[in-house]
Amino acid sequence: MSLGILLLIGILLLIGWPVAVYNGFVRLKNRVDEAWSDISVQLKRRYDLIPNLINTVKGYAAHEKELLEKVTQARANALAVQNPSAKAEAENALSETLKSLFAVSENYPNLKANENFLELQRELTDTEDKIQASRRFYNGNVRDFNTKLQVFPNNLIANLLNFKAYEFFEITEKEKENVKVEF
Repeated sequence: MSLGILLLIGILLLIGWPVAVYNGFVRLKNRVDEAWSDISVQLKRRYDLIPNLINTVKGYAAHEKELLEKVTQARANALAVQNPSAKAEAENALSETLKSLFAVSENYPNLKANENFLELQRELTDTEDKIQASRRFYNGNVRDFNTKLQVFPNNLIANLLNFKAYEFFEITEKEKENVKVEF
């Protein structure tokens, strides 16, 4: 091969490699953003179900006012935050209060037999399952993006172009525990 062809190949590699790495980052970043959007859709569905659930429970468990207020406050807190770590913390607190609400409902046979309550409970359970699936999808995309961001020599391009690592959307150790209900 002539020196001109080798020089041309070298120039193409010097230009092509950073472009390919940049495009890879953009592709992965868009996947993470899409996955976060999926979580947002499921959380919105959950937020919309909660007022109906509270209204149904109010009719049967009026003296559980403090618990109903905790659920309402946890919902408001979860709606207010945006970044993944704060959102995860707020969502975990909301999940805790919802678990307590369902545990308390065990003491109200008429409530447990109420069609509206049962349907809302089914929908909320389905939504919780979808949130978990969306969380796993999001975290998988975050893992892929952050891995590409950290490996050499991609990290050189990432630092140069100010790509930043995403935060995982994680549950707390407290959320893994069983709900304790005392009367």
